[in-house]
Amino acid sequence: MSLTEKINEQMKTALKSGDKLRLDTVRSLRAGIIEFEKSGIGRAMTPADEQDVLLRAAKKRKEAIEEYTKVGRSDVADRERAELAIIQEFLPKQLSEEEVEQRVQEIIKEQGASGPGDFNKIMPAAMKDLRGKADGALVQSIVKKLLA
Repeated sequence: MSLTEKINEQMKTALKSGDKLRLDTVRSLRAGIIEFEKSGIGRAMTPADEQDVLLRAAKKRKEAIEEYTKVGRSDVADRERAELAIIQEFLPKQLSEEEVEQRVQEIIKEQGASGPGDFNKIMPAAMKDLRGKADGALVQSIVKKLLA
């Protein structure tokens, strides 16, 4: 089942149950898909494109949570957290910090990296491998820590 089909199904369920938060969140994801389709790329949406839409939406929520927390708006931050949880239902299971660290260590060995100067060599390979499975900021901090 494609992401579009899953989202349409979730919209129907949310409408029937009256779950406004889920409905609003799923509609925003649908808007991201429609935006991609109307972008003029001229090709069908691939699973990687679907994942990009979800990751962008999740990143927006994470940034909003951070900002609202800074200014003391915990009520709005809580809503953003709830939306993020709904978006994460569509994403693949996120790896734990230990799993990410283990995979980054393997990539460092494969690439033959030895120090902080190899960061620009390791980071793209790590993000390619862990794309959608781990937060980019987490991957970056682990790469820096292991190369230090």
